[in-house]
This record gives sequence, C-alpha cells and structure tokens, in this order.
Amino acid sequence: MNKQVTEVLKRSRYKVLSTPEELESVYRLRYNCYRAEQSIAQNERGIMHDPFDDAENCLHVGVEVDGQLAASVRLHLLSKLSQVSPTLEVFPEVLDTLKRGQTALDSTRFVTDPAVRQQRVPLHFLALRIPFLATMFYDIDVALAAVRPEHSPFYRRYLGYDLVTEPRSFPLLKKPVQLLTAQIREQRDTVLRHTPVFGPIDDIPQSNIAFPDMSGIYQASPDAASAAA
Repeated sequence: MNKQVTEVLKRSRYKVLSTPEELESVYRLRYNCYRAEQSIAQNERGIMHDPFDDAENCLHVGVEVDGQLAASVRLHLLSKLSQVSPTLEVFPEVLDTLKRGQTALDSTRFVTDPAVRQQRVPLHFLALRIPFLATMFYDIDVALAAVRPEHSPFYRRYLGYDLVTEPRSFPLLKKPVQLLTAQIREQRDTVLRHTPVFGPIDDIPQSNIAFPDMSGIYQASPDAASAAA
C-alpha cells in the first residue's frame, strides 16, 4: 500500500483552502459525498456548511488529484487558547484532556470523491495524511476522531487509535459516530514505521502541507517536542 500511495502522491497536491471559491468547492464536495451515502438531508444549495467551519481555530485542507479536488478534511486546533470544535460538543469529556494542559486535534468532515475512489485511488490514505501531518506540525498531544463504527477498524489498525465511547448523534448527520483518540506523539514513530507514507515525503514536495502559523489561536503544551512537517 505504501508504494501505491506514493505513486498517487506524485499526481497529487495538498493545499490549505481559505478563499471563498475554495471553501465553496469543499462544501459542495462534502455535500455530494454525504448525500451519496444518504447521511444528510437534501438541500437546494447543494452545500454542507456549519458554524464550526468559520471558527478561528479551524483549517480546511484539500487534496487535489490530477488537478481535481478529490478529498478534504476539516481541522480544529484545541489548546488553552481555543476550545471550540464539533467533537467537543458531542463528547464534552474531552475537555478533561484540555484541562490537564494537553492539546488536541479534532479532525472532522473527512470526505473523498466517490468518482475518484472508483478509479481505485487510495483516497482514504491520502486524506488521513492531513491530520497526521497536522499533529506533527502543531505538536499535538491527542488526536480525536469522531467516526462511524464501521470506519473505526481502519483508524485502530493504521493509526493506533483507541475506542473511547459508544456511538452518539452528531450534528447534521443521520448516522451516529463514536469517539476514538490517540496519544499521537507517543505513537508517531510506530505509525511511521508501519506506514511511512503518512509522514512528510521530501522527494514529493507537493505532497507536504504548508500549514499556517496559528500562534495567538493555538499554543502547544509546554512539554511538546517540536517536530515540523
């Protein structure tokens, strides 16, 4: 799988999306993906957007394959400076982690284009590189994943996540999700040893992500060992 992902990465580009046009393309991709799985109600605008998309600690990152937006993930950086994220609303017990001075990354709205997936492109690996690289760049302590039960095995097998709660309802979604977490800095080396494509790949520069400086909005925990992606 590492070789297959590497070959696709040569045709791919990662980008932090921020302009109105870029964000609308993300919201439309989301809508199409969730509608294809009958996970959300239909709407006339054909977009999927919520107030968490506009939070100051939020980043939207997309993956283009052959010049087409094929996947995206929404990230919320959680620290003592900002504690706003959709997963915190559904699983408020995560606040105990933040109260202990740790930081967390909440990755939600993980979507991959069904048409591109039909071409046997490993989009789930490409998309999951986004939160993994973010945990490295921002020195995150705990990674959060609110996912449907059928997706949990992938996170547990490849990224070392542990199941925390049983399924609960999630905003705008018809299907429940359960919370998984990973002590990501402790598990990073093991993940990269088994699946090195989750990390930075210097030979394919466009496969890395130019994350913005979020100082003033996010602050790493005092004992974090800096490791930039």
